Amino acid sequence: MHHNPGFLKLVSASKSRIREIDIEAVQAQLDAGKAFHLIDVREESEWNAGRLPGAIWLGKGIIERDVEATVSDRDAELVLYCGGGFRSALAADALQEMGYRNVMSMAGGYRAWTSAGYSVVQGSRG
Repeated sequence: MHHNPGFLKLVSASKSRIREIDIEAVQAQLDAGKAFHLIDVREESEWNAGRLPGAIWLGKGIIERDVEATVSDRDAELVLYCGGGFRSALAADALQEMGYRNVMSMAGGYRAWTSAGYSVVQGSRG
């Protein structure tokens, strides 16, 4: 996918302020049954096509508006993902600005997850 220079500059700045987590660490947390909030920030159509097991949907267009009603604890662990790790980095940066202290972006996003052969859930939103 081609990204414009201004967008890449914005993502790079966000990535310098946030923490990233790799797909292997997310899978290990899921396997261990660790309690954390796995948040898909992609478009709803992307969510409907497939998502990570246990994920909730708070798309990039609404996450800042709706996150407090979904996760009120500012110390809760939040792992955000998108298609490739760019939108989730931007969203993680915004949530940190809102006072969330334990938020991470999943490096590589959904594409890295599926390329590694990890399981996904198919189907539309319930």
